Amino acid sequence: MAALTTIGFDADDTLWQNEQFFRLTEDRFVSLLGAHGEAAEISGRLLEAERRNLAFYGFGIKGFALSMIESAIEITGGRVSTSAIAEILGWGREMLDHPVETLPHVRETLETLAGDYKLVLITKGDLFDQERKLAASGLGELFDAVEIVSDKNAATYERIFARHGDGANRAMMVGNSLKSDILPALAAGAWAVHVPHELTWALEHAEEPVGEGRYRKLVDLGGLDELVREIG
Repeated sequence: MAALTTIGFDADDTLWQNEQFFRLTEDRFVSLLGAHGEAAEISGRLLEAERRNLAFYGFGIKGFALSMIESAIEITGGRVSTSAIAEILGWGREMLDHPVETLPHVRETLETLAGDYKLVLITKGDLFDQERKLAASGLGELFDAVEIVSDKNAATYERIFARHGDGANRAMMVGNSLKSDILPALAAGAWAVHVPHELTWALEHAEEPVGEGRYRKLVDLGGLDELVREIG
């Protein structure tokens, strides 16, 4: 029997661009509040707000927009103008309406693997936004299942690979985040393939695993088919 039967794929910054829009919006936010502190300080306050709010708002653009508003209130001592808050809300709507830009080799890789393996999209974030991006990407038909989750940990992968495959030990997870896609998948007993993106959110940083026999790293998705065939 084949060593692999199921392959999970992360979405944001693995299949399509995502973090760059957050960075561009953060730059606008820093500029908006430039009179109230240094850029690094403003960005740091925003990051702390995002960290605090994950438990309440989860991952995604809506939580980011709310964290910007909260940070603006804190940084200005409650003196932020209603027009500034309206501008921040407008940025959030722009992000939610931004066209989807798929990354190199995504479609051809999925098309090559589809049929031979069960492909599962495993992404975290806002349900509506993730569904929108998947529909706009035109990739939905290539997946056998889609799982939009609140967080990614070993239990998440154990559950999903049992539901949509033959268990984690015969599955592979592919993604750009060491913290969310790689380490918990390895902990669940799956193979894990890290495909780094040039931009990674600070809260997704983690140390690369050492001595893990089921860990692999690729420059882009173009080499995934050959890797998968080698593993089995």
